Amino acid sequence: MNITNADLHCHSVVSDGTLSPEDLASRAKSNGVELWSLTDHDVIGGQERARNAATALGMHYVGGVEISVSWMSQTVHIVGLNIDPEHSGLLNGLRQTRDGRIERGHLMARQLADVGVPDAYVGAMEFCGNPELLSRTHFARFLVDKNYCKDIEEVFTRFLTPGKPGFVDHAWATLQESVTWINAAGGVAVIAHPGRYRLTELQ
Repeated sequence: MNITNADLHCHSVVSDGTLSPEDLASRAKSNGVELWSLTDHDVIGGQERARNAATALGMHYVGGVEISVSWMSQTVHIVGLNIDPEHSGLLNGLRQTRDGRIERGHLMARQLADVGVPDAYVGAMEFCGNPELLSRTHFARFLVDKNYCKDIEEVFTRFLTPGKPGFVDHAWATLQESVTWINAAGGVAVIAHPGRYRLTELQ
């Protein structure tokens, strides 16, 4: 397989994206992508739709997912590529990872209400295609939409990060758990956007 253009990391409305799996596939194709993967956060409910759309458009498709991980006192994301989306161990692990997001969302909304931002939970849900995947991204879109902030960058400067209103920590999967789930499902684990994390420099 001679591939010159691949996109192996994107999200749909099934998690925290803004486009359907089908629309994402169309956008990828229009940008010359030949090998594509949908890697929604902590859920694989869009995989069949993504694969069908990619195949119909003549793209090669790789099953994918992005797992939230608690590691070294920070949240990191691990992408699993070439996974079996029907693997029971992976499905059960992702279900465990999603647990607690709703309660966390209510706690985030209460903090925001305390600093003059009412109805944040309901507002964030309007941007959330899958209630089980309610995230900071959905709250950020609400804050921009209601003009509390001019853009997403300002949101994360003023809110939703450690020490700021609206940030509620959450115990995600461990690094070992996420890699084990991915490998058991036949996939390869890759760290997502490594430049974001506080990692020790190699000497």
